[in-house]
Amino acid sequence: MKILVTGGNGFIGSNFIEYILENTDMEVINIDLLTYAGVSPHPKSSRYTFYQMDIAYDEVYDLLVKHQPDYIVNFAAETHVDRSIEFPDAFVQTNVFGTYNLLRCLLKYHKTNKFKFIHISTDEVFGQLKLNDTPFSEKTPYSPNSPYSATKASADHLVRAFHHTYGLPAIVTNCSNNYGPRQFPEKFIPVVILNAYMDKRIPVYGSGFNVRDWLHVTDHCNAILRVLESGKIGDTYVIGGESERTNIDVARHILTIMRKPISLIDHVLDRKGHDFRYAVDICHIKHELGWRPSIKFQDGLVKTIDWYLNNMEWVRSCVNLG
Repeated sequence: MKILVTGGNGFIGSNFIEYILENTDMEVINIDLLTYAGVSPHPKSSRYTFYQMDIAYDEVYDLLVKHQPDYIVNFAAETHVDRSIEFPDAFVQTNVFGTYNLLRCLLKYHKTNKFKFIHISTDEVFGQLKLNDTPFSEKTPYSPNSPYSATKASADHLVRAFHHTYGLPAIVTNCSNNYGPRQFPEKFIPVVILNAYMDKRIPVYGSGFNVRDWLHVTDHCNAILRVLESGKIGDTYVIGGESERTNIDVARHILTIMRKPISLIDHVLDRKGHDFRYAVDICHIKHELGWRPSIKFQDGLVKTIDWYLNNMEWVRSCVNLG
């Protein structure tokens, strides 16, 4: 069996490739443009092949024909909300047009080949929740609030349209906030860990009471594999960690584990259009596929902190720590 992964040098994509190579006998073909966040190392395996390529180009079709994958998983995306506010053009190009072109290539490939396509998306497409609102589910209407979530919502709609109109064998997954090794050091948990390590001020937007559901990337990879193997074509699966935390609590938790003072936290001006709460109901994937998260937030956080502290050379290759 062969699996083609797009965006496999990013945070979730690289962890997924590692998970596939360790837990299956599948051959992996990775396509990645190697933007600033595509910094994860290539695995050393005879079952791994890499191509530096933009999914917005038609050469993707040539690779599909050459390797004839049984599965395609699309992680390729711009993902950082703050960057989307400042530079929305890149998000439209990759998340919307890139996905559209990938779908065009897959549709052409589909005329002579059978496969299953998994499009990886986010719970942010559903908008935001109040504190006591029912969590998002597969039936929640889309209501994106940032350029990032709007472009991901657009991509989701394109995938669904290509399935409904053309019969493309596609599935969409919407995950909550991931954390774990190799997350680019611009995201919240790595920022807290690295600033704490250097005894620098830790920026927390506004009051810090914004709520997120946290999903360890290994649990997410396991869920995606379950969807690949048993997911129903045309269906959608919401994937979460069942671990809601306020941002301020996450920052305090990290500081406590690292034995650093809480006074390092610095409340800064809230970002534009900051969604208050994300939470997901994972009953569908539990009941249909028998999946649930297995890594407790406390355990996953300790392992994540240890990984960053033991891989400072990788961190320095990503950013200038100053």
